[in-house]
Amino acid sequence: VFVSQYPVEALALIAFFLLLAFPVHEFAHAFAAYRLGDSTAKHFGKLTLNPIAHFDQIGGSMLVISVLLTGFPFGFAQTPVNPRNLRGRHGEALVALAGPVSNLLMAAVVAIPFRILLTQLDLLSSNPDMWRLILSTLHYIVLYSILLGLFNLVPIPPLDGGTIMLSLVPPRTAWQIRPVLAQYGFFLLLLLIIPLGGQSVIGRILLPFVEVIYGVLVG
Repeated sequence: VFVSQYPVEALALIAFFLLLAFPVHEFAHAFAAYRLGDSTAKHFGKLTLNPIAHFDQIGGSMLVISVLLTGFPFGFAQTPVNPRNLRGRHGEALVALAGPVSNLLMAAVVAIPFRILLTQLDLLSSNPDMWRLILSTLHYIVLYSILLGLFNLVPIPPLDGGTIMLSLVPPRTAWQIRPVLAQYGFFLLLLLIIPLGGQSVIGRILLPFVEVIYGVLVG
């Protein structure tokens, strides 16, 4: 269990994702929608970075439990968007893309102090236990921000990637597959994230990309 091995890191991850990562992700959806002509999220009070406005009881509880057990922040929040109000053929895709992009940008921002600290050997040796916790926490924040961003791009509803995919395929195709994916997408997603032989299908696909991006950001 992750929390028994890394209690401080687990609590820091929960705080980071509930108080910053998820609110920024949902705000990015709301802001993109607002700029493209849809004020629905604004009317529902979602055009804000206030974490209370974006907290979902079920999704937030799932995140807490998943971090405590596995270390991976598997949860969700919701931002209402009316696609009919969006300008442009691919407005819905742009709104959906804004969320994962915000996660990747956040990983890049947190990677800056993390990368600097890794070079300060004299500072790290002054209090190794404290700095080990700080570096370990920053490592997990960068790593899981990348993973969360890429995970949300998987083209299966209810993930953002599912919305992007449905908005990019021909309208007739989207009309045909949308009901099926809406009904079975979540169960398909669960099957893909269940570890088989020690690692999930999605893990095998995403981790190589996560490692490349992590290497670029952290070195």
